[in-house]
Amino acid sequence: MRLTRKTFGAAFAGLALVLSVGACSGGASGADGGTVEVNFGYIPDFNGTSLLAIAEDQGLWEKHGIDATTSSFTNGPLQVQALGTGDLDFGYIGPGAFWLPASGQAKIVALNTLGRADRVVAQPGIESVEDLAGKTVAVPEGTSGDMILTLALQEAGMTKDDVELVPMEPPAIVSALSSGQVDAAGFWYPALATVKEQVPDLVELAQNTDFEETIAFPTAFVAGNDVVADDAEKVDAVLKVLREAMDYRADHLDETIALTADFNGLEAADVEADAANVDVLDAQEADALTQDGTTDTWLTGMQEYFVDAGQLPEAVDPAEFYLGDQFVQAGE
Repeated sequence: MRLTRKTFGAAFAGLALVLSVGACSGGASGADGGTVEVNFGYIPDFNGTSLLAIAEDQGLWEKHGIDATTSSFTNGPLQVQALGTGDLDFGYIGPGAFWLPASGQAKIVALNTLGRADRVVAQPGIESVEDLAGKTVAVPEGTSGDMILTLALQEAGMTKDDVELVPMEPPAIVSALSSGQVDAAGFWYPALATVKEQVPDLVELAQNTDFEETIAFPTAFVAGNDVVADDAEKVDAVLKVLREAMDYRADHLDETIALTADFNGLEAADVEADAANVDVLDAQEADALTQDGTTDTWLTGMQEYFVDAGQLPEAVDPAEFYLGDQFVQAGE
């Protein structure tokens, strides 16, 4: 197994991207007898990494003739940007970034999990979303943290204009909340567990389950438009890897937690706490959700949210950006 690293430092206006080890192998053959090279982005948490950790450990890249380079990013929008420039072929996004493929900037190739980790949190003494009026609220823009904050404000009859919004990257939010530099944040676990070590009385004002009757929080894997248009073999090979990894994860959750911790250099207990906030999907469940129209319902509802939030000009047919049929066919 050959391990590959790749650096994108200059590509994103000085934003530092932490890079990780890639899982690859020589000697494997794709459909045409050659090796398919794939650049795959991820976020170093359970949702964003577990399938890649499984693919490396179980030799799935090699099995399907893929030479994969994996690179760590802090959020989904940066990965979509990298897909657009050709620096990545595939990446991972949380629900807050689904407006990007909906706006034509990438294609969703596979659903992954259903998130339960997002929260609106506040410093002790703030007891409701309404109490956030005029307060400093940190948020990583274009993420599920942004999404949960917007939904919570809407439910309270408020908008972002009612708070002092402070856009921040996730590591900065951990520091700002822990030190009391901001009053609140739209954020997620497991990073919030770190904050609670410093602020044990941190108040949770809203969470994903508060909105589950009207909107879902799926996570997904995405591909660049050019990859989808020009390299069907590469897409099919990657989908086969993801499907097998999804089934392994569903059947071996404890082992997956350990593999993910090792992949990211994290404590297994932290990854276990992270995994407790998601519902994993196996390939057959993802197939069923796609074929019975559930995913279309989710994606339509999410687009309506993004239109209302001003991130998307109009909703489109989910088939324009979700390759559900191709995902199902990869399992046949």
